[in-house]
Amino acid sequence: MAKKEFKAESKRLLEMMVNSIYSQKEIFLRELISNASDAIDKMYYKALTDDSVNFDQDNFFIKVSTDKEQRTLTIEDTGIGMTQDELEKNLGTIAESGSLAFKKENDVKDGHDIIGQFGVGFYSAFMVADSVTVFSKAFGSDEAYKWESNGTDGYTIEPAEKDSTGTKIIIQLKENSEDENYDDFLQEYELKSIVKKYSDFIRYPIKMDVTVHKPKEDGEDNETEEVLEEQTVNSMVPIWRKNKSELTDEDYENFYNEKRYGFDKPLKHVHINVDGTIRYNAILFIPETMPFDYYSKEFEKGLELYSSGVLIMDKCADLLPDYFSFVKGMVDSEDLSLNISREILQHDRQLKMIAKNIKSKIKSQLQSLLKEDREKYVKFYESFGRQLKYGVYTDFGSNKDDLQDLLMFYSSKEKKLVTLDEYVSRMPEDQKYVYYATGESYDRIEKLPQTEMVSDKGYEILYFTEDVDEFAIKMLREYKEKEFKNVSSGDLGLDTDDDKNEEDEKAADENKELFEEMKSILGDKIKDVRMSKRLKSHPVCLTTEGEVTIEMEKILQSMPENQGVKADKVLEINQNHDVFQSLKQAYDGDKDKLHLYTNLLYNQALLIEGLPLEDPVEFTNNVCKIM
Repeated sequence: MAKKEFKAESKRLLEMMVNSIYSQKEIFLRELISNASDAIDKMYYKALTDDSVNFDQDNFFIKVSTDKEQRTLTIEDTGIGMTQDELEKNLGTIAESGSLAFKKENDVKDGHDIIGQFGVGFYSAFMVADSVTVFSKAFGSDEAYKWESNGTDGYTIEPAEKDSTGTKIIIQLKENSEDENYDDFLQEYELKSIVKKYSDFIRYPIKMDVTVHKPKEDGEDNETEEVLEEQTVNSMVPIWRKNKSELTDEDYENFYNEKRYGFDKPLKHVHINVDGTIRYNAILFIPETMPFDYYSKEFEKGLELYSSGVLIMDKCADLLPDYFSFVKGMVDSEDLSLNISREILQHDRQLKMIAKNIKSKIKSQLQSLLKEDREKYVKFYESFGRQLKYGVYTDFGSNKDDLQDLLMFYSSKEKKLVTLDEYVSRMPEDQKYVYYATGESYDRIEKLPQTEMVSDKGYEILYFTEDVDEFAIKMLREYKEKEFKNVSSGDLGLDTDDDKNEEDEKAADENKELFEEMKSILGDKIKDVRMSKRLKSHPVCLTTEGEVTIEMEKILQSMPENQGVKADKVLEINQNHDVFQSLKQAYDGDKDKLHLYTNLLYNQALLIEGLPLEDPVEFTNNVCKIM
């Protein structure tokens, strides 16, 4: 039979599609199985609309088989089949979709979804094929036809023999090359993996001849032999389409493990079924432990995305905000607008609506976990609390209202993690601020001189030990109209006795020249030296003025793009400590000793803050001089 050319510049389109539309060659099997499923769907729809058509589900399936010697891969279905004209129309013109035409001609309503509506999926076979042969016999026809093409020079159609209704596609695989091993598509394990990955939830059985070990009939000592056994290799009914009442926690945990979402046991799951403006199903999991690569470049956030049970994307990042990137799971929708390869989403209203609903659902689930199972929430927070804080800090604080009630910090009074709401709810009436202190560990913060005054007032202090903590709180600014205040800030906003204030002001004025001399000795290392109103038992401490705190300085200095940002430090001296008397004596009679004492006190304050000494040798020599 004479060879026919592809229509509508199909040759050029075919070359472009095979080389660039699909990101992975294995996708071809997903496309051909989806087309086979469509063919069976069409039979099912005919049975619904024509009483003379009987649809016995046991008779409808998809079969994948191989011939390693001939290097062929066959995909066969028992669907509606194609006539000669349909072969000509559907396979002779790329981007002519039989499924789309079927939906239009038959006015297929929602609920009877047809997967393939682009008309290019069949040609993905040429990514792996030297030639493709199609045998098809249409429903109600006595004639069968063979369509054959090598993908470049056109195609032929001729009469053929086929006993049953349906379509059989035979792919002659390309020869192996240095870059590609096409023999992989003849391997049982590889084919099963591809089917499980992309087509596990196709609603009809996908059958394969699978190698199994069985006892030999005449064998001794439990001898076994390898035999081929036809098995259904897909699950067919996805868990998300089952009624929640039918499922147990164990069912969800098994699904979590089967999909390899993690090696842990999920802390919580949520099963979503939405049937409104946009229809979708979803199962989301909140993991217990952080993936080992969570904060590395290799980690990819995102949910699995299915369209009518067919996997479209392994990781759809657009479905999750970054601060909820720890969530695992999947979404299945029939309503998403996909591009021609079904691999890339068009950024449309439907996708944004699903993402918005999912974000809201995750937040409500975390809130309920916090309220109903505190122990589990704390376990979650210890793994992923840092990510929530990053969420508050990033995007100029635009997400803070969504996340502030999920935050927890260690409490000086409770000796455990508490929420901001819990802190504010037990604040004394005279307390103006939410106080916090920063440091490397809870133990070190507890010993900070700057905490003395606040603690003596009976106020609770939140301990910040992670690098992102203070940045997040600076972005939050306040919670329930209560501002946050660092215990190292210049003004603590504490009400003190008026007589005491007068005494302090008088003492500060009397020692003004001493403090100016000390400031002169330290130069630009500090912004000021002043008498402290916060110290009780400690002789000295550093406080800051302005937005940049000492802890923020340490973090910024450790970054590769270090801009040299420094906090405006103030050296505070406790006038009620014996050291202060030594300072006064040195100022009155021994300026060299004052210089020595000033540098010692400044270096002590640096050590308390965990800051590096500018000259450790000089510091040790000064200590020796004192000794």
